[in-house]
Amino acid sequence: MASVNKTVGIYTLGCKVNQYESEAIAELFEERGYKICSASLPCDVYVINTCTVTAESDRKARQFIRRAISANPSAFILVTGCFSQSRPEQAKNIEGVDYICGNSNKTSVIEAAEQLIKKGSKNAPPIINIPDLESSSFENMSIKHFDRTRAYLKIEDGCENKCSYCAIPAARGPVRSKCPKDVIDEVRVLTEGGCREIVLTGIETASYGRDLEGYGLGELLAEVDKIDGIGRIRLGSIDPSVMREDFVKKISSLKCLTPHFHLSMQSGSNRILGLMKRKYNREMALNNIEMIRSYINDVTFTTDFIVGFPSETDEDFELTMDFARKVKFLDMHVFTYSKRPSTIAATMGGQVSSEIKKERSAKLIELGKELKKEVLCNFVGKNEYTEVLFESYEDGRAYGHTASFVPVCASSKEPLNATLLRVRLTHTDGNMCYGELE
Repeated sequence: MASVNKTVGIYTLGCKVNQYESEAIAELFEERGYKICSASLPCDVYVINTCTVTAESDRKARQFIRRAISANPSAFILVTGCFSQSRPEQAKNIEGVDYICGNSNKTSVIEAAEQLIKKGSKNAPPIINIPDLESSSFENMSIKHFDRTRAYLKIEDGCENKCSYCAIPAARGPVRSKCPKDVIDEVRVLTEGGCREIVLTGIETASYGRDLEGYGLGELLAEVDKIDGIGRIRLGSIDPSVMREDFVKKISSLKCLTPHFHLSMQSGSNRILGLMKRKYNREMALNNIEMIRSYINDVTFTTDFIVGFPSETDEDFELTMDFARKVKFLDMHVFTYSKRPSTIAATMGGQVSSEIKKERSAKLIELGKELKKEVLCNFVGKNEYTEVLFESYEDGRAYGHTASFVPVCASSKEPLNATLLRVRLTHTDGNMCYGELE
């Protein structure tokens, strides 16, 4: 076989969906006899799975392509993902690239690698294979293996929200859902393989089922909940407008679903949310969060915020700070606004200076640290004991998370990875909770 003794290095940039897709690609290569190696080592084949959510993402995509070429100039270089979908010509202009594909045919990199190895020489110019996303179906792929205790499982692709700042809908196309049976089968395989926590994720996770008749995320979760031996199920990023009472009531009784939700909030100002073309305002989001708390005990929330959106004033920013204080997020991911080509926001007036963006980002990050400390202190005060799924081990300490995603550390003489144990909490330093094994 052409693949005997051939090595593959995979660089992955961006979101959890990309991570899942890279893992699925790695398993397909392994099935054909390839050895997956660290992408920092000289390999025969490199796959660069790219992102384009910010200008920095594009820069990193180009950087990692060149890094692969530098590691082994004679290697075959295959580029896929959002950057190659949106800007294939930029990838083509990097000397040494052999194959470029998009987001509807990522697994084509395996066949492309086989053909290059068989030919024995690099492509010049590279082959570009970017099908039309509008006519594409869900690209079915799956994984059987996972690292440590947690696995990410892609259940949905595409987004139709058309937010004014976001380039991802153009890079990912319309909503396409994975067949419910395929999701259930994959969850079952991972569970039987010992996976104790599975994160169901997508480009817009809550849109799952929009292209399926009479079947949505709530129905899928109910089916997953019936799987024998199912551990924890966590959801990827969710639009706050989706958390309506009928949906929350439906999922609140599920035994497998963790009481933790990552809400993609972006701003606490109604004016900015309107300019962003989000589907909710601050009052709706606050009401939904309080409603969720009334149905689900010990629920925690994490979020994303964008600072420095065009025309954002000090007053708009203070509304975001106020919103964060009201919710008391466990964690906040803070991004500075980045112009993306072909988006409405890129042409808006009132572009905010880099200095102001950095200043606001620093303030919001500092507030996030204060809120996390408050949430963890309250958690320790309310819970003498808690169950922790341990994930890693270092220097005599085991690290893991509660179902509500609170980080916990406990002393241990040996690794406890993939074990669910009760811990007596003792204190927190504001970033981590500490305790003793029961």
